[in-house]
Amino acid sequence: MTDSIKLLGISNAIVDVLAHVDEDFLAKIGAPRGSMTLIDEARAHEIYGLMGPATEMSGGSVANTVAGFANLGGAAAYIGRVRDDQLGEIFGHDMRSLGVDVRLQPASDGSPTARCHVLIDPTGQRTMQTYLGACTELGVADITLETVGQPAVILLEGYVWDIAEGPALAAAAIKIAKENGSKVALSLSDSFCVERHRDAFEETVRGGVDIVVADEDEVAALLQTHSHEETMDALAGYDNLFAMTRSEKGSVVVHGQDTVIQPATPVESIVDTTGAGDAYTAGFLYGWTDGKSLQECAELGTFCATRVIQQIGGRIEPGLMEDYLATR
Repeated sequence: MTDSIKLLGISNAIVDVLAHVDEDFLAKIGAPRGSMTLIDEARAHEIYGLMGPATEMSGGSVANTVAGFANLGGAAAYIGRVRDDQLGEIFGHDMRSLGVDVRLQPASDGSPTARCHVLIDPTGQRTMQTYLGACTELGVADITLETVGQPAVILLEGYVWDIAEGPALAAAAIKIAKENGSKVALSLSDSFCVERHRDAFEETVRGGVDIVVADEDEVAALLQTHSHEETMDALAGYDNLFAMTRSEKGSVVVHGQDTVIQPATPVESIVDTTGAGDAYTAGFLYGWTDGKSLQECAELGTFCATRVIQQIGGRIEPGLMEDYLATR
């Protein structure tokens, strides 16, 4: 069952609830335009009741990467905690519809499924109101030989370290990976997350992670560097594979003595940058698990990210791999 899985994601399972709103709506709920605010359960129900028509789909950074990996044609699985409620059903159904093997059953008790209200104004700016709910109740007991299996790569989300049992469940996943011959990738999530858990991340990167995927600010926060040149010098002290995105400057892949500099692809119009890093990671890891060179992995990651920033939403759509191959 598990030998065919190329990528297993372990992360916060969040349902994105996307709706188009005007500035009056943002003012009504007191949400600063472009902000991301954590809210409680009561506030989540209140905002949901005020919203008009919405699109609901599985979300969260690593979940988006797993979904994108599956839409590229890769065999993928996922571990994340949802509740047996309406949004939990939406999350599971959406992931399974993409062919993702969802390893955990919804919880019958505890907090409701996490959701992020993504409020899109007429300019395309996103304002997010996030209720974390059930995703923070993922625990060590959920990480077993049966749920993890033997994937080629396990992708851990940095935000997992914010969960009460997060560091312990991450350690359990890494231990299983090492016993089963799986590689471990770590998404650093965001620079503030790195600052919160910098020492733990450093220890994990040194002691169990094979691949680090992150943007340049996140890597700088991990390495405590203050310029691109300092970061590149510091990376020479690591054996890990680093895939580091640099926005309009492209990306850099470093593994030991090998360095790949991948330029960004110019686009006429950027619609929405949300999910660009997740898409890059999906493309990069798809290439890596398919045995492609680091250069090819970086090219595919860039192709995926470039496509995603020209649309609303961070999801790689089916058929993109065929489009990429047509450019070769």
